[in-house]
Amino acid sequence: MTTRTPYVPDAPKEGPVLTDGTLPHERIPSGDRTGPVPPAGRPAPEAGLAALVAWHAERTPHALAVADGDTTLTYGQLVASARALAAHLRENGVRPGDSVALLLPRSARTVVAQLALWWAGAGCVPLDPAHPKARSEALTADAGATLTVGDRKLLESMAPAGATLALPGEPLLGGDALAAAELGPDATAFTMFTSGSTGRPKGVAIGHRAVAELVLDPAYVTLTARDRVLFHSPMTFDASTFEVWGALANGAAVVVCTTERPSLEDLARHVERHGVTVAFFTTALFHQLAGRRSRIFSLLRTVIVGGEALSAHHAGEVLGAFPWLELVNGYGPTEATTFTTTHRVTPADCHGPMPIGRPIAGASVHLLDDAGQPVAAGARGELWIGGSRLAHGYTGQPELTAERFRDLPGRGRLYRTGDLVSQRPDGTLDFHGRTDDQVKIRGFRIEPGEIEHALRERPEVADAAVTVLHPTPEDARLAAFVVAAPGPVPRPDALRETLSAVLPAHLIPDDIQFVEALPLTPSGKVDRRALRDLVADGGADAPAGPLGPLEQAVAEIWSRSLGREVARADADFLALGGHSLLALAVADDLREDLGVELTLADFFAAPTVAGHAALVERALLAAHSDLRPGAPEATDVH
Repeated sequence: MTTRTPYVPDAPKEGPVLTDGTLPHERIPSGDRTGPVPPAGRPAPEAGLAALVAWHAERTPHALAVADGDTTLTYGQLVASARALAAHLRENGVRPGDSVALLLPRSARTVVAQLALWWAGAGCVPLDPAHPKARSEALTADAGATLTVGDRKLLESMAPAGATLALPGEPLLGGDALAAAELGPDATAFTMFTSGSTGRPKGVAIGHRAVAELVLDPAYVTLTARDRVLFHSPMTFDASTFEVWGALANGAAVVVCTTERPSLEDLARHVERHGVTVAFFTTALFHQLAGRRSRIFSLLRTVIVGGEALSAHHAGEVLGAFPWLELVNGYGPTEATTFTTTHRVTPADCHGPMPIGRPIAGASVHLLDDAGQPVAAGARGELWIGGSRLAHGYTGQPELTAERFRDLPGRGRLYRTGDLVSQRPDGTLDFHGRTDDQVKIRGFRIEPGEIEHALRERPEVADAAVTVLHPTPEDARLAAFVVAAPGPVPRPDALRETLSAVLPAHLIPDDIQFVEALPLTPSGKVDRRALRDLVADGGADAPAGPLGPLEQAVAEIWSRSLGREVARADADFLALGGHSLLALAVADDLREDLGVELTLADFFAAPTVAGHAALVERALLAAHSDLRPGAPEATDVH
């Protein structure tokens, strides 16, 4: 197998800050690059991702491309399978320029199918099997998808409106291979949806060249043909773009974590088993792993974090314990293709606010005031992003596209982020929050207005407001404050269940409280700061009765993660503000403290103290059959 020599990029080159507020690009002119010289004949980013993968398949056909559990695909097999599937798609009506929705669990088939869609000339609209049917149908319609392809069982379960096509269960390796469709560099590769303040998600159309420029020979992170990159993010999350195509554009291997909701230990085992060297973690997940000094950091060489503000404390703890680790803090909205700026974290950075770095891979940044003029040196301004990796816009929403993507005189086409940043003398950026109500929780971009809209659609709700609570510095929770309509007041758990039929899990409030009225500012807007004062203390309820030994052990583990006392056997994890990321922490503690492996599916099937205690007891009895009631007593042999 032919490989390139690994390299460690130099620190970003410093340069003067331009007078218009633009920071210098971090792309190095040809002949002065920090990375390797591109091999002769390799396609340029303008050729697209499919061409780059095909080029690697020609040079190193036997190199590992995708590992999926016990299944592997070499580059030669990946390309042959994708081309054959592309021919199958063409035979079933897929044409260049189509948008096609893809409904598959995370697997090697996912990678093959995405590549096949591109070879057939179509853009991919990823769908999440965990999302409710109503939402997936809305996204498919908004993206203008002409067809939904995917797993037969998932398609039968979802029963989407419009045409569907079940993909073959095994890779197609026979038949005539389809020649790649002629795609322009700006042809849409993905349409990914983000939360929308009006209640309607926004479909962001991202071009092939934009993704290729992000991932090809990245100077902001070490990524070579010898690496293995973990693919564990949902397909609908733009981090998956880096996880899959960052690997395949550079001749590396994608290691797919097929567990739908992997625990912290699942991730560590997967990394260990498959020799993963590079991984992306949402900031919140990184904080959980760092707080537990997870062994996963002893196995990896490179970790990229992004989605929220990175804790300097946790970064320092990880680098102190694992000093060889390359830790990169990434920032960027989906509209600018995953990462706009990055910062290589050093121990010196871990004594103050963590910077978000400098622009990478063709991106440019502008710090502007309300009048669209550059702010003074060191002052805070709104971040506008330019460069060749901007999305085409929002599908089917021309007015919103015109509002957020603008042509500014002398600066070209820019995306208005709504993020407040400041610039250090060396050009490094610091993040200072938002100009609006948008929030980031556990890596997801959330518009409270989308959740409020869904709540107000319920006949039992008169009004609603959603905000974020921080029980601890590292834990962020969505809280909904609801004014009930006349009549019986619904139970919070019943309201959460109705929301789950139209919203994905990350948009379901962790806490729902009913109030007489929403607090307002003098201008008549909801006072979101005052909402936090309405939080009721639900953690000091008197116990309904004494807890059994296992119930007490479970309650103590819950208390550590939830940051509140848990004293009732019927206490509900979700009702106490628990969420999926805290569930990972609880499951990890149950494994370490009680020796019981509890899957997240089991966790949420019985999310009470008593329910978890029963699961723990059952697992312990199964592991120690001699403890089962009625089992013969063991006899000592002397």
